[in-house]
Amino acid sequence: MKTWLITGCSSGFGQRLALAAAQRGDRVIATARNVKMIEEMAEPFGGRMITLPLDVTDAAAAKAAVAKAVETFGGFDVLVNNAGYALFGAIEEGTPEEYRPMFEVNVFGLIETTRAALPVLRRSGGTIVN
Repeated sequence: MKTWLITGCSSGFGQRLALAAAQRGDRVIATARNVKMIEEMAEPFGGRMITLPLDVTDAAAAKAAVAKAVETFGGFDVLVNNAGYALFGAIEEGTPEEYRPMFEVNVFGLIETTRAALPVLRRSGGTIVN
């Protein structure tokens, strides 16, 4: 049995991965900026899945999510940095004001979440999926 910490679970790949891992018997820490969007997802799995609020651009929130994962499950084996988004359209039509927030989430959010998780993953010999 593995324990997964997955970011960006409110929809898409993150949500599907969290559900698949829990359905196969693994433990899951599912996170999203708006935790209300994912709370019901955990109900069928009892204590094997918990949901936590996590804005990956907030380093303190990343540390808090990792601490709660350790408190609840004793750690985790897999970090999936799934949170992110894309802007679609011609690059010359975009502005720095549009692209900078995307980099905050997709690049710096990934870095902060990974930094918070590394001590736990080093102890568990775990894996990071970006």
